[in-house]
Amino acid sequence: MTDAAVDPTSTDPLRSLLRASHLLAADQLPATVQTHARLLGARETVLYLADYEQATLLPLPGPGVPERQELAIDGTMAGRAFRRVEVIRSAVREASHRLWIPLLNGVERLGVVEMVFATAPTRAVDDDARVFASLVAELVVVNDAYSDAFTRLRRRKTLSLAAEIQWELLPPLSFGTHRVVITGALEPAYDIGGDTFDYAVTGDHADLLVLDSVGHGLPAAFLASAAVGTYRHARRDMLDLPDMAQAVNDVIATHFTGSQFATAVLARLDLDTGRLRWVNAGHPPPLILRGGSLVQPPHCPPDRPLGLQDRKAICCETRLEPGDRVLLHTDGITEARSPDGEFFGEQRLADFVTTATAAGDPAPETMRRLMRSVLAHQADQLQDDASIVFLEWLTGDEEGLQV
Repeated sequence: MTDAAVDPTSTDPLRSLLRASHLLAADQLPATVQTHARLLGARETVLYLADYEQATLLPLPGPGVPERQELAIDGTMAGRAFRRVEVIRSAVREASHRLWIPLLNGVERLGVVEMVFATAPTRAVDDDARVFASLVAELVVVNDAYSDAFTRLRRRKTLSLAAEIQWELLPPLSFGTHRVVITGALEPAYDIGGDTFDYAVTGDHADLLVLDSVGHGLPAAFLASAAVGTYRHARRDMLDLPDMAQAVNDVIATHFTGSQFATAVLARLDLDTGRLRWVNAGHPPPLILRGGSLVQPPHCPPDRPLGLQDRKAICCETRLEPGDRVLLHTDGITEARSPDGEFFGEQRLADFVTTATAAGDPAPETMRRLMRSVLAHQADQLQDDASIVFLEWLTGDEEGLQV
């Protein structure tokens, strides 16, 4: 049996595809998926992955896979499936019925699957196709770990070396459970330098970091890499927030020149009680959205940036209410200037998120659209790196992140 062949004794597309996946090369995935999707009745199956800017869906080529054009995420049926995290049906003509199914790794959106049927799929076929797409998404993630096939496809432009380092440093852009949803975004996607973020959800708490390294290019990327690596090491050693900040501060102060430093917020949320604690190292403070209003956390003066501290940082604290949303961002968001000099600002940021949430946009889509709005505010010319992490606690919207 070849990699893409269907076991003639199998009628189960999941079992068949899973068996074929164990010795599968990444560039064989599109053809293999199409072959095994025929057990569902799909005569054509095409995989699309989102590019780094999440503006375009790019088809994965393969032997025997139908040729397709790239599709805009805004304004297309495929894009709607991606944006809204829902299955979209379309009948192009009587003998051609399509399902557009989001490709999800947990709640992170990777792209979509297009499945073409000769007749309108039944509800049972629809359900089976969703499960099939879930397995395909897992295979995309697994194969991406040891191949460049997918990362090359997702590039519509050349990444700078600094951006390459930063993208490899990031956790998944979105993560969710029934208690918390975390999603992040950063721009410029192809030339990011000093901005980054990290998070981890372990047991009853969620840890978050947003960091802005001084400068641009490789020096900023190197500093960010060292800072995030130190943060993860301290976090996994179960240090408290001030001690984590101290560890990062000491590494920067010891191994980088005096003119290099980073501003940051390190935060920890107790998922049971809503207790939010954070250390602010010369950074914009957290923003809390409660209902449709921007709630300022208790006043807590920021400490000096990491690499310049001469004492242990102060830990700030507040209590969230169920349904609250927390925004941690770099100044490239709120200080983005329009051509006439107007800042994007905290209130515009809060209003955008509130409006998008009221419109039913999932958190990852809200962040995608926010970055498009920040870029548009600056006439598509970012003056500084911009990154943001958006945390939702007990909002009840988690089910909307699944198909």
